[in-house]
Amino acid sequence: MTRLSVNINKIATLRNSRGGSMPSVKDAAIRCQQFGAQGITIHPRPDERHITRKDVYEIKPLITTEFNIEGYPSEDFLKMVIEVQADQVTLVPDSNDQLTSDHGWDTWKHMGFLKEVIARLQSHGIRTSIFVDPEEKAVEGAAEIRTDRIELYTEPYATLYPIDKNQAIEPFVRAAKVAENLGIDVNAGHDLSLENLPFMYHKIPNLKEVSIGHALIADALYLGLETTIQKYLDCLK
Repeated sequence: MTRLSVNINKIATLRNSRGGSMPSVKDAAIRCQQFGAQGITIHPRPDERHITRKDVYEIKPLITTEFNIEGYPSEDFLKMVIEVQADQVTLVPDSNDQLTSDHGWDTWKHMGFLKEVIARLQSHGIRTSIFVDPEEKAVEGAAEIRTDRIELYTEPYATLYPIDKNQAIEPFVRAAKVAENLGIDVNAGHDLSLENLPFMYHKIPNLKEVSIGHALIADALYLGLETTIQKYLDCLK
């Protein structure tokens, strides 16, 4: 079974554009889970342009499924995710001013750093995942680092999918197979949608979890949040 984790960053972006507390990220977390989401994902950034540090602590007690926190492993970030006891931490190589994640880790170049970070998180009982490009070498490096999971960065798949879906999925299938052979579980995320998700799901049978935010929240503007989550869950059947 592939689990759906809903990224609620865009809810926070809308709230912050006006100030105040509407729409509420806490209510969004509760409702997404009530409507069938099997996890909540957030990505707090240093500038707090969407999810804030305060949000992280306020959302945690509301989680009845799984709490996945993404971010660059700075000391402040690591202390926070350990303090709130995230269920999963997804490490991304983003700079402080980056608009959105746009590449995975060079797992060989940053191996020493990532090994230390992952061992630290695992010692607190937190499952770890690292953001990687769909490259066999990157996955092999992830195995050396001893991460629990990788998250395949799927923007290249989403971009090529309308042109040639078979070519688009090919490197991801290979990377997922390498991960499976090395005993690493596979997540996926970035620009997945109702259009391209079913094909990826059927081509990568060992996919453990997808994290979807932008497209899902955009669809919810037209379809409603409950209907939208059900449609995404239907893609994973």
